[in-house]
Amino acid sequence: MRAVITRELKGPAGLELAELPAPETGACQVRIAVDAAGVNFADALMLEGRYQERPALPFVPGLEVAGRIDKVGVGVKGLECGEHVLALVDHGGFAEQAIARADDVVSLPEGFDPIIAAGFAIAYGTAFGALVWRAGLAKGEVLLVHGAAGGVGSTAVECGKAMGATVIATARGSDRLAIATAHGADHVIDSDAPDLVEQIRALTNGAGVDVVFDPVGGALFAASLRAIAWEGRIVVIGFASGTIPQIPANILLVKNAAALGFYWGSYRKRDPERLRAGFRRLFEWHEAGRIHPQVSEVLPLARTAEAIERLRRRQAAGKLVIDVRH
Repeated sequence: MRAVITRELKGPAGLELAELPAPETGACQVRIAVDAAGVNFADALMLEGRYQERPALPFVPGLEVAGRIDKVGVGVKGLECGEHVLALVDHGGFAEQAIARADDVVSLPEGFDPIIAAGFAIAYGTAFGALVWRAGLAKGEVLLVHGAAGGVGSTAVECGKAMGATVIATARGSDRLAIATAHGADHVIDSDAPDLVEQIRALTNGAGVDVVFDPVGGALFAASLRAIAWEGRIVVIGFASGTIPQIPANILLVKNAAALGFYWGSYRKRDPERLRAGFRRLFEWHEAGRIHPQVSEVLPLARTAEAIERLRRRQAAGKLVIDVRH
């Protein structure tokens, strides 16, 4: 099979396209003939040795795939060869075949485009879990989404609207703000605006926002603390800015606010049924037209390193997907 492999931790520059033996299934695993694979910021971190999980070298990166099951291992129940699925993998997604635990495989609704499905799991799963499980976002609350033109941020805008929230979105530049608006944001603010906090307060009549969805960190996290409402919740998703903020606990105390960490991937092993229930809800929202998954760009397998590098440099708007078939 063709696959993109890294033999040393040099970031995307260390990737090469290679011919590798097809992987074999173990107990409670399936093999998937991959149609497409989603690109995530976590891929860049993994290739630099900075992700929470560090596979042994050499390895094939790629954390989410969509395709067709072509082999079922011993002990697998409820999944069959030929079934169209999306799946989460520890690594190995940027290849023509990938191995996934049966618990990490979700059957797709009939007719679900594999290109869309490949970029669906992590982005929508993260947005849904952060807002529903951690923040407890309620109808009528005000949600602030940072990085709202990115793959995860734009899905958080959509999920917030699906839950009945008023959504304020931040992004850098007019083109990215237009993307956030297209995904349903009620208000948009340039994240580089010097009066960012004042604009947020003006939009909330001085009360502040109830929930913050923050995959960026850095200066935007500090601004969020100043713009949070009494009993507000900030959900920490990641640090795309490259700066991990230090949280002044006195502000949390005075505002009765909460800073909540959220690593969606940990639910795969700790509570897989909650993940599956979340996907069922998301598929219902999709069927009802309440969310509109989109892919901003599709690249071939040979350009995987380019796709990851663009995401690492925050040069990509929306979701990038690798079309493994072509």
